[in-house]
Amino acid sequence: MPSRADVLAVLASPRRREILRLVWAAEKTAGAIHQAMPDVSFAAVSLQLRLLKEAGLVESRAESRRRFYRARREELGPLREVLERMWDDKLWSLKLEAELEETRRGPRPRRRKRRTAKPR
Repeated sequence: MPSRADVLAVLASPRRREILRLVWAAEKTAGAIHQAMPDVSFAAVSLQLRLLKEAGLVESRAESRRRFYRARREELGPLREVLERMWDDKLWSLKLEAELEETRRGPRPRRRKRRTAKPR
């Protein structure tokens, strides 16, 4: 069983917290998680799921060729209530969006310059 320090290290990532939130109430496939996080590659989602699974925070079950992931809420102990309150908070949603943008890798989308009409 991972130590509390290991669990906190895993939860330090905003992407892993978002994945945990997505599988908190209902199990989802890696593909469904990827669709909910379009700015993250499927390979990155798989890596984060593996880290969450190794920490004991999610479990998976295979059905045919698909794998379904679900949060193991009981493993979080007192952190469970903190996470649930945090996810219900609208300010947390804004914070998460900012953190995800800050940790985004690769080129940032360019903003198009508006063309101004030339004076005649």
